[in-house]
Amino acid sequence: MILKPLFFYLFAFFTIGSAFMVISARNPVHSVLFLILAFFNAAGLFVLLGAEFLAMILVVVYVGAVAVLFLFVVMMLDVDFTELRQGFLQYLPVGALIGLVLLVELIAVLAGTVIDVDATASAVTPIPPLTEKSNIEAIGTLLYTKYIYFFQTAGMVLLVAMIGAIVLTLRHKQGVRRQDIPTQVARTPATSIEVVQVKSGKGI
Repeated sequence: MILKPLFFYLFAFFTIGSAFMVISARNPVHSVLFLILAFFNAAGLFVLLGAEFLAMILVVVYVGAVAVLFLFVVMMLDVDFTELRQGFLQYLPVGALIGLVLLVELIAVLAGTVIDVDATASAVTPIPPLTEKSNIEAIGTLLYTKYIYFFQTAGMVLLVAMIGAIVLTLRHKQGVRRQDIPTQVARTPATSIEVVQVKSGKGI
C-alpha cells in the first residue's frame, strides 16, 4: 500500500505549493490558475479520504464555476493593481503578526499529532456504511438536519461577501446617463409635457 501515502504527499505538496503561489504571484491571472491547480489537488486528497462527492463538488463548482468566472472577471475588468497595492507596507506589520500567531497555533496543534495517512480506516465518523446509505445521502442528511443552522449561516456569510464585493468593485463612469426609476415614476403630465405655441409658418 505504498501508493496511497505516495499520492497523499504528492497531492499535499502541490496543494501547499499552489496555495503559496496564489498569494505570491504578481499577475492576478497566474494567481487564479494556481488556485485552480490547488483545487484539483485538494480534490485528489478528498478522493483518498473516500469523500468522492466532495471531490466532485470541488471540481465542478469551484473549478468549473467560481475560479473560471473569477478568471474572466480579472481578465475583462480594467483594474489598476498598482493603485491597489499602494499602502501595502503600512499593513505589513499587522499581517506579519497575524501570520506569526497562526503559525504558532499550527505548530502547537501538529506537535501533539501524528500524521497517519491510513488513519481514516480506523476513524469513527458519522457516515454509515455504504450498504445502509450512500455517501451523498449521508452528507445531505447531516447538512440538512444536524448542521442546518451552520449551513444557513454559511450561506448568509457568502451572500454578504458577494454583495460587499459587488459594492466595492462597482465603478460609475462620469458623463454616462443612467436610468433613475423613482424620478420616472414620480413624473406627472405637468412636468413631462411642454406645450409650445408655434406661429404659423415658423418652425420650432
